[in-house]
Amino acid sequence: MSNPARDTVARFSNRAKDYVKYRPHYSLEVVRALQQACDLKPEHVIADVGCGPGLLAEVLLENGNRIVGVEPNSDMRDAGSEYLARFTNFSMIDGSAESTTLAAASMDFVVAGQAFHWFRPEPARAEFARILKPGGWNVLVWHDRATEAPPFLKAYDNFLRKHAVDYLEVNHKVVASPDVIARFFAPDPVQFISQKTHQRFDLHGLRGRLLSSSYVPREGAAAETMLQELPDLFSKYAQQGHVVVEYDTNIYFGHLTP
Repeated sequence: MSNPARDTVARFSNRAKDYVKYRPHYSLEVVRALQQACDLKPEHVIADVGCGPGLLAEVLLENGNRIVGVEPNSDMRDAGSEYLARFTNFSMIDGSAESTTLAAASMDFVVAGQAFHWFRPEPARAEFARILKPGGWNVLVWHDRATEAPPFLKAYDNFLRKHAVDYLEVNHKVVASPDVIARFFAPDPVQFISQKTHQRFDLHGLRGRLLSSSYVPREGAAAETMLQELPDLFSKYAQQGHVVVEYDTNIYFGHLTP
């Protein structure tokens, strides 16, 4: 029997609401970067693979693009369909990076936001190359949480290492390292843009951000211990009732030769 805490599909089933509310959203700066680097236009059709609740899809929909969200987790599909219900140019389907169910050569862009580290790279690459139109773009985006400075971020990272189920195994700093990304795009070159963003949290918000992470326990003795210790971490580093979580928004993009 699979362990839901480690299953790449099931592990987000009880985190969708916290994910929408407490994870960093994407800014229009991501769209502007793709407009400049990839000549992104409103008429381009985009597959958002590992769409989740639609945080990346949202800014692309606001650009006028038609988006097909591809998501294997039913709770996340429901959350994305609800969150993006105001957009008539959005649809959500049950599929995965390795088997999207989309037609060959049907997409101008294939994007993935905060999801690449869950994919099996070789079959996902083959599938992306299959559904992209000739000359289409593959774009991988995620928020890379700073872990060293200022002091709160290093302390928070140590907190996660102490309490998480499999933080080191699924950390995209390792699973989606630059070498892994380069191999994914090879033999085509991969290009890179980095942007900055941040979130400010009170204690309630930090708790929600923590529980949105798939690698921390949500129930049982381990979760109770973790949540009992969180206020001490917060009070040690909070300034004017808030802590700041800083991120690099990393954008990798290129073509995929079939």
